[in-house]
Amino acid sequence: MTAGPIDDARLQALYAIRDRHQGDSTAPQKARLLETLQTLGHCTTFEASRYLDIYDPRARKLNLVKAGFEITTTWRTVETESGELHRVGVYSLARGAQ
Repeated sequence: MTAGPIDDARLQALYAIRDRHQGDSTAPQKARLLETLQTLGHCTTFEASRYLDIYDPRARKLNLVKAGFEITTTWRTVETESGELHRVGVYSLARGAQ
């Protein structure tokens, strides 16, 4: 499955989450990812790096898992700004893990 461009409402929600949890240390990056999972239902590694300013989404996911959150990973192909297709992870909180 190839995902198209991100819709404007989702993009604005991601930027709002980024702006609520400012900083480049681990804690605000984890907070950005967790809030996205809780409010938007899922987050791709592409969205996390591009729009949430999370340097390494895999590490922040692992931090949340170690903190007790059950996060599932599925896969999706997305097109980047340059038109290239990339396989990216899609993180979701497991049902009942909110």
